[in-house]
Amino acid sequence: MMVWRIAGLVAAGFLLAGCAGNDLAEPPVPLGDFGLGLNIVVADNVQKVPISRNATPEEWESVMKEAVAARFGRYQGSRLYNIGISVDGYALAPPGIPVVAAPKSVLVVTANVWDDAAQKKLNAEGKQFTVFESLSGETVIGTGLTRSKKQQMEALSYNAVKRVEDWFLDNPEWFGLTKEEVAAARKAQAAAAAAAPSSAAAPSTEPAPAATVGSTVGAAPIVTTSTPAPAVGLP
Repeated sequence: MMVWRIAGLVAAGFLLAGCAGNDLAEPPVPLGDFGLGLNIVVADNVQKVPISRNATPEEWESVMKEAVAARFGRYQGSRLYNIGISVDGYALAPPGIPVVAAPKSVLVVTANVWDDAAQKKLNAEGKQFTVFESLSGETVIGTGLTRSKKQQMEALSYNAVKRVEDWFLDNPEWFGLTKEEVAAARKAQAAAAAAAPSSAAAPSTEPAPAATVGSTVGAAPIVTTSTPAPAVGLP
């Protein structure tokens, strides 16, 4: 079951470093004709590890939509693409746990993307991602002692949506680009970052809240006990 797989990762103290800092203030890597259409998040069937702070499906849907809007709202392409994300499972490190046994926060989501005009799903199967909070001093001791529930959820959602963006960049043909064009753009951005003054302030590790972009539509419940998970349904 999903919940036991997450529990195993938490118990193992697994730390997959997410993003080192908040990159949302930086220009995004070009993504062809991508423009954000529908921003769909469902968490009806989300599973929680027993040793975890509680978060409602509505809370997960809200924070995830904000993360999608903040990241993908930066793209101003001429064609709309609808993003659907299922929140499958989570563990939010609770407070009051000794440092030696401090659990780690983890989130599992499944993503899908559609071409809005063509009403066509671009990925054959839902893409599942497992993310942890970014590696830092406070995550090592357990963020239940250092962050609020909302901060944990925002950090996890930020990392999950960043992984979705990287997935899109690995499949640029969906958006009218080639892998060579994306590779060149990434190389140019890396060179620009390396040439930036060293005295520049480092970005915050906490994602900034953003207004939701796109519409919310109903979706059928999603079964998340197997991988890959089924796609989020569009009306």
